[in-house]
Amino acid sequence: MKTTVTTSVGGKQITIETGRMAKQADGSVVVSSGNNMVLVTAVSSKTESPLSFFPLTVEYQEKFYATGRIPGGYFKREGKPTTDAVLTARLIDRPIRPSFPEGYQYETQVVATTLSADGSFPIEVLASLGASAALHISDIPFNGPTAAVQVGRVDGQLIANPTAQQLERSDMNIIVAGTKNGLLMVEGETNFITEADALAALKFGHQALMPLLNAQEELREKFGSKAKRKFTPKQIDADFRSQVESFLSDKVKTALRIKEKMERYAAVDAASDEAEEKFVKAITDDKLKAQRAKELEQIVEDLKYKAARSQILDEQTRIDGRDLKTVRPISNEVGILPRAHGSGLFTRGETQVLGTVTLGTGDDEQYVDNLLGMVKRRFLLHYNFPPFSVGEVGRFGGQGRREIGHGNLAERAVKAIIPDQEKFPYTIRVVADVLESNGSSSMGTVCSATLALLDAGVPVKSNVAGIAMGLVKEGDRVAVLTDILGDEDHLGDMDFKVAGNSQGITALQMDIKIDSVSFQVMETALNQAREGRLH
Repeated sequence: MKTTVTTSVGGKQITIETGRMAKQADGSVVVSSGNNMVLVTAVSSKTESPLSFFPLTVEYQEKFYATGRIPGGYFKREGKPTTDAVLTARLIDRPIRPSFPEGYQYETQVVATTLSADGSFPIEVLASLGASAALHISDIPFNGPTAAVQVGRVDGQLIANPTAQQLERSDMNIIVAGTKNGLLMVEGETNFITEADALAALKFGHQALMPLLNAQEELREKFGSKAKRKFTPKQIDADFRSQVESFLSDKVKTALRIKEKMERYAAVDAASDEAEEKFVKAITDDKLKAQRAKELEQIVEDLKYKAARSQILDEQTRIDGRDLKTVRPISNEVGILPRAHGSGLFTRGETQVLGTVTLGTGDDEQYVDNLLGMVKRRFLLHYNFPPFSVGEVGRFGGQGRREIGHGNLAERAVKAIIPDQEKFPYTIRVVADVLESNGSSSMGTVCSATLALLDAGVPVKSNVAGIAMGLVKEGDRVAVLTDILGDEDHLGDMDFKVAGNSQGITALQMDIKIDSVSFQVMETALNQAREGRLH
């Protein structure tokens, strides 16, 4: 039965409908505002995956019929996802991923399909809302609802879900996603705004979410949704856990005090191998042996999680021996490539990025055939993350979603300092090759790109830099970390990247793994990020 709820945000009406399209999916909604419509479906397998992680995939499909256009090129049909489609899929994924129950490992797929678009409303906001609504009304375990809103500011006035014309005059373009308790995700670019203005925009965005969250609750009740599937996380055998933890606890704590990343990993692996030899190898039942091996991996991760966090909260000391605010040693080199127009090598601790600049004419501008028409781009930033940068073997091919997302964040941060075309009529391509990675290669990209632009003689408006902030929170105890390591990203509760100059912020991105963070914590993180950025 078709069921509809309607609400409004920023003076624009938004409708969520279910019961008419794609009814065999576990959850299906059509979200619309004016001439903009997105169909979003959610399906979750009823058989648990053998993988050791949550296999969630989010797909975003741009249909050119949505704008009354035929795709360009020879094939005349939609091909691989565009960069904009990949970025939208990431925006949908990031707020819903932490909203599934801990330990849920059933293959789940969310698909958003643009049915109609006229450019007057941010389609990614409708898609993000639809993903949460489809999950919320389904029987899939989901600790939602979540929602997203785009925040702009024109003539000093904050606006929710601005039009394309308003965005052209806005000094910020920030997507904010969260729950009633707080924010889950932030992604955006700004024109050198202050930390106070950024915080005000985030608070405004969170308040603007409330009607969308209430509408989803109303839809679930009105539609008569089924009860959620019963889900109980698998419990590791208590005796096995106790024995392994007793054997490994001190070894893991000792390993986590090794400052060098690869040595630290080797020490943890060696301890894990000892435990496997002692507790797993002798098991003769193949099924039980495989189960215990998997459980051992989880126990090691749990011990690392507890040890790193307690060290930070109890001793105010981090894995590599730093206090909470110290930035790792930085070294810079420029002009190291003889043929590139500009090059810069930025090294921060064990993160190293080689930035290069190539200058071209107007003929080198990129033409992009996107949903709303053909656009030209004269500034390009491409980010590459080869497997050797983390000491691994991997296949080379096209760019993954992570590379596209990190490159887009860095591009937004640097774009603000690119000179106007009238002053510098060249096409500019920056390539960032990550050579080593242990914490925030995207912010390292911002720094290496700035070095390379300066080396190429590009008359940039200023220098920009970026830094990643982390968080460890246990109850009322909170530690905000400057310049996080990869382990602190993995074992912590927040990854908050902020880029800009001494005047203000040009780009920011935040993801969290807990229910929400307070605005007080965000204010601390923004101010600490400023200190790190200036350093």
